[in-house]
Amino acid sequence: MDELEQNNYAELCGTLAAPPVLSHENRQERFFTFPLETQRLSGTIDRVNVVVRERLLAEMPLEESARLCVIGDVRSFNNRRGPGAKLVITVFARDISLSDEPYDRNLILLSGTLCKPPNLRTTPMGRDICDLMLAVNRHYGRSDYLPCITWGARACETALWDVGTRVSLEGRLQSRSYIKVLDTGAVERTAFEVSVLDICRLSAPDD
Repeated sequence: MDELEQNNYAELCGTLAAPPVLSHENRQERFFTFPLETQRLSGTIDRVNVVVRERLLAEMPLEESARLCVIGDVRSFNNRRGPGAKLVITVFARDISLSDEPYDRNLILLSGTLCKPPNLRTTPMGRDICDLMLAVNRHYGRSDYLPCITWGARACETALWDVGTRVSLEGRLQSRSYIKVLDTGAVERTAFEVSVLDICRLSAPDD
């Protein structure tokens, strides 16, 4: 595993929720996408979209409701066309295998740089939460911009960090439904974010 891959690691074990469908083509290679469901300890189901090369699918045809383990990295994409979220978050699969594990797993490891000022707020239940936007380096000079959230005392701590702070974190990729009000009316959409379990500051901007 090279340094860039260490900056961005995703490991998911869950249930295939729908058959793969064609996502896009790039350099004469086809890519497919499918939703993978992982269950939290609370019982809430997160539905994560996985992108995979066609050659990986050819090696292992997938049946609906199959139990899968996916290893890859978290990617972001700016959707400039059509409806839906403007920042699309997926897991890009580097390896897929059938799983006989009885429990789901949703592990995300990231190292990157805060690229927006942290936003501290309070949930309707009175819990502190802080929104972070993390820029994670990728090959060929590209970066993925990944929304993350911290909770409680960690939220208050990370709210004081400046843009440019380098951080390393562990969390899970979760989905969240919300209502977006448009000129044509209200529509339900899904947002994706990394819910942080542990985070540390690697360096301050002036270090």
